[in-house]
Amino acid sequence: MRSEKEMMELILGVAESDEHVRAVYMNGSRANPNITKDAYQDYDIVYVVTETRSFLEDKDWISVFGELAICQEPDKIDSVLGKEVDFNNSYTWLMLFKDGNRIDLHIQTKDTVLEEYTGDRLTVPLLDKDNILPAIPEPSDIDYWIRKPTEPEYSSCCNEFWWCLNNVAKGIERDQLAYAMWMYNSPVREMLHKMIDWYIGINTNFRVSVGYKGKYYKKYLPDDLYNMYVSTYSDGDYSHLWTAVFTACDLFRKTALIVAEHLGYIYNCDEDANMMEYLSQIRSISQTVSG
Repeated sequence: MRSEKEMMELILGVAESDEHVRAVYMNGSRANPNITKDAYQDYDIVYVVTETRSFLEDKDWISVFGELAICQEPDKIDSVLGKEVDFNNSYTWLMLFKDGNRIDLHIQTKDTVLEEYTGDRLTVPLLDKDNILPAIPEPSDIDYWIRKPTEPEYSSCCNEFWWCLNNVAKGIERDQLAYAMWMYNSPVREMLHKMIDWYIGINTNFRVSVGYKGKYYKKYLPDDLYNMYVSTYSDGDYSHLWTAVFTACDLFRKTALIVAEHLGYIYNCDEDANMMEYLSQIRSISQTVSG
């Protein structure tokens, strides 16, 4: 795998040698000073260009970055699917190379860039031939920090978690695995993630980001809670799924009570108790039938 030094020299070298590229900047995890670097981080790069036409006429030009394993062109896909796109102002290539490096390359015209450039605090300017990029503060992930919930947001999260579990239970009892798994791993898990985020938030003064879909949970959760979280995942065996569901309930309750106490909110214990009784009843029926 090519090193970060090699990749950055390549990315900037291509930009410096092309008169149509007037500036370059980087977003994403490599712009985040709070993230430990590793070889698998994407290079989220924006080329500020005078026009897009020359880059789209012969798309083989991207081979300059390396031997591709696979490439995705989201703008092209959107266009084929009938969505409105504007190739004249921007275009994107998502490129995974055979050596394991990945570049998400966006080309954008100056006017488009100036509308967006200051909107993301995780931005690092790399090249500016004409001094067109506005001054920006040092990169920070502040825009991605966990946000403290209002009491209605907290209560809604609790209600949605417990409510959607009835669908998981019915899906299991009816032998509808795909439905049960979707309900459990989509709406139920989304609420579990919200509560875990808030738990981490109160323990960090709401000054950290847990990453997309909680990818840094292991870093911020104590071992006992993280081990519980790991146990909320299940295979396709219904008995294992039931165990995972009840573990998720325990984890949700434990974190929700701590969040409520810290923020001065009320946790609906009746909702919890009633749904635990319902889940236990359905689990008993399901196990009796399968037995």
